[in-house]
Amino acid sequence: MSDLVEEIVAAHRDVVRRGEGDAELIAVTVRRRYDAAPADVWDALTDPARLARWFGPVSGDLRLGGAFQVEGNAGGEVTECDPPHALAVTWGGPESVVRLRLDPDGAVTELVVEHTVPVAFAGSGAGALYVGPGWDVAVLGLSRFLRREAVDDPAAWEGTPAGQRFAAASIDAWAEVVAASGTAGPEELAGAVGAARAQFTPDDPPA
Repeated sequence: MSDLVEEIVAAHRDVVRRGEGDAELIAVTVRRRYDAAPADVWDALTDPARLARWFGPVSGDLRLGGAFQVEGNAGGEVTECDPPHALAVTWGGPESVVRLRLDPDGAVTELVVEHTVPVAFAGSGAGALYVGPGWDVAVLGLSRFLRREAVDDPAAWEGTPAGQRFAAASIDAWAEVVAASGTAGPEELAGAVGAARAQFTPDDPPA
């Protein structure tokens, strides 16, 4: 696999609070560029046979109005589908929404993954630590797939020493982003970092 540091810096991360009152959201965003046409990236994101090779087995219907389930992970409904530009789905519940946007730039495509949840659910921007490292693994997996470096079992790779080293670096990167965003206090952030390490790097749990 490519150098770990290169893979971490290849993704741009952001955490913001958006809206007001009961409608206030935490938005967790990951951006990564791929040397592939939008149509190819879109197909890798929506073809179950290709998804299984870099993300995981997905059953159901990935068309507008369809329902889906990721094996061992979340399920939901497709609420927006504009190929090869945009896809939006609920993720584990109606108020948790993941939006994918594909922006072409010559021969390169930038994928923007935005996961929004109500502040009432996330608590603060520290909630990014519960989902951000997982999305980092996903955009890395897509990059490896498009470079034809895909592994046989993406979920199993996450438990390998290499997968957990990547997750540890991802957690550190998200912690820096959350701290800089001002969306969480020090105690909230420390608690989320500890929980993320226990979840994503179980062989090296926090003290």
